[in-house]
Amino acid sequence: MIVNFTYIVLALGLLFIGAEGLVRGSSSLALRAGLSPLTVGLTIVAFGTSSPELVVSLKATLSQQGDISVGNVVGSNIFNIAIILGITALLCPIPVHRKIIKIDAPIALGLTCLLLVLLLNDSLGRLEGLLLFAGIVAYTVMNVVFANKEPGNGGDGDAAPGISRHWILDTTFMLGGLGILILGSRLLVDHSVILAKGFGVSEAVIGLTIVAAGTSMPELATSVVAALRKQPDIAIGNVVGSNVFNILGILGVTSLVSPLYAPGIAWTDYAAMLAFTVLLIPLLYTGRMLHRLEGLALLALYAGYLFLLWPE
Repeated sequence: MIVNFTYIVLALGLLFIGAEGLVRGSSSLALRAGLSPLTVGLTIVAFGTSSPELVVSLKATLSQQGDISVGNVVGSNIFNIAIILGITALLCPIPVHRKIIKIDAPIALGLTCLLLVLLLNDSLGRLEGLLLFAGIVAYTVMNVVFANKEPGNGGDGDAAPGISRHWILDTTFMLGGLGILILGSRLLVDHSVILAKGFGVSEAVIGLTIVAAGTSMPELATSVVAALRKQPDIAIGNVVGSNVFNILGILGVTSLVSPLYAPGIAWTDYAAMLAFTVLLIPLLYTGRMLHRLEGLALLALYAGYLFLLWPE
């Protein structure tokens, strides 16, 4: 047990080191390519930090552990909104770009509703997977097109770090940071699951909590680092973009590889994901700023969700 805790602490350190490299490299590449920090936060950073979720869900799907695969996505989306935005707002109130309020947050809400409809029979087939995967392609193209049309590219250009000396350095930081994030996340998940199984916790609860929190640690580390570096567009874009990618990209790819069946995920869990996503829109809309008090409220709501979930 002590060995597992040691690996968990090591994993957390790796996650923060990796997040710093990913934010620095992707920010510089965004400026070099003429993209805004918001666009890179919604796409490159969001998809990159969601790679651990994709790897874990694929592994669970191939092992016929649908509850872990789907629970990972549902739990991660809840964790992203409640914990990551909550902690980030406590550290530094987050100004919200109008595009997130008008386009990306409503898209995340619409996709959450779509997912609930697709999961009415507790399963996702290859046809649904193809639909979801086509959606992530369309979402990515939309963000790139919008970035090209946005006057001045939007975002907090003055707060973003300057362009580095060479794009190879940017790529090294970004890919190296991403690799460290994946390694740290994998260590965290593996040793957390070992501890959880020792306490007799079900696969569904493991997926919704420990696996979801573990694979979301890259998003947490990245958003915290971005907020401390005064890059709010990357901090919040990372969360919203990750939630979109979790539904479209992760469930799309995994159900294409092998149909998913997740009878252990309760409808109260799906309802919690929907409720947090619905709550996100008015929180972002009020003053176009996510304040510390709102962040504290999100953390308190997540604590209440865990209290209701854990006895399962």
